[in-house]
Amino acid sequence: MKTISLKAKSIDYHHSISKVILMTLLYLLTVSCSNDDNEPPVKEEEPAVAITEISQDIKDLIYFKGDEKAAAVLITVPGGPSTAFATDLVDDFSPLLVPKGILTVTVHQAQTLDSTIVKGNDITLDQAIGFNTQSIAALGKVTAYFKNQGRTVYILGFSFGAFVAQDLIAKKGIDSADRYLIVSGRLDMNAIIWQGAAEGKGGFFENGVTPIIAAEPNPSVKERNLNRIGAGFLMNRYTQLLNTVPDLSDLTYIYGEMDQAVGRLTDDEIQFLRSKNAQILAGPGDHDTTFGEFIVQGFKAAFGIEIVL
Repeated sequence: MKTISLKAKSIDYHHSISKVILMTLLYLLTVSCSNDDNEPPVKEEEPAVAITEISQDIKDLIYFKGDEKAAAVLITVPGGPSTAFATDLVDDFSPLLVPKGILTVTVHQAQTLDSTIVKGNDITLDQAIGFNTQSIAALGKVTAYFKNQGRTVYILGFSFGAFVAQDLIAKKGIDSADRYLIVSGRLDMNAIIWQGAAEGKGGFFENGVTPIIAAEPNPSVKERNLNRIGAGFLMNRYTQLLNTVPDLSDLTYIYGEMDQAVGRLTDDEIQFLRSKNAQILAGPGDHDTTFGEFIVQGFKAAFGIEIVL
């Protein structure tokens, strides 16, 4: 066995320390070069997109009023469906919101961009669903455009627009906008109503509760097809589609107990919203009066915005 000498040796500390420092520097340099060769560089944070005048591709999808560079945007989704591009909500609310630095917008849907898709021949329910997918894509594109610039985005959905807004959340996520106000909508429409609409038939709710469907389809092919566009949203079970969203506290829901157009919310729908922390406002009114009676309170509750009509 080799003998190891334990005899102490004299050490030149100055020489040794210099040697250690030199070796350390060489090691660090080697490691640094190795990292540069084998590891990707650290990605710098991308600067936020500057708020600028609205790009033309977005302008082609919207009607708006207010400062194009406003830091906050209200996207209105009106009732319908219709082939006319409904701009009334923008015209009504923009005078109230411009002084508050809010841009007011509404977004084209498939049948307003091209009305011929519901004219001429009857469409199928599957075709209607496809057109609705295009509408959600357009709304999602506009919403993402403003969100990506760091703007605060509010969404107001009324009647048919309530279903469109819900579908946006279901397909694009609750973070698509900052806050939502839904007025006179439903989460789980009665089957007899959406199935009748899929056949081109109209319907309503007696006393806001009992669904009644027309005996025959609408005589107008355009109206039959618009009913099918509606059915493409009404058929969805939003208590299921939104159940994956853990929290809906950014959503305020308004309904009328005598809503003849879509019916009042059921106990199950109310319980679902409460379980997800959504705020609910309710009154005894019908479809239209509920909007008028609660919209001021709704703006305050949902967006923290005070308006005076």
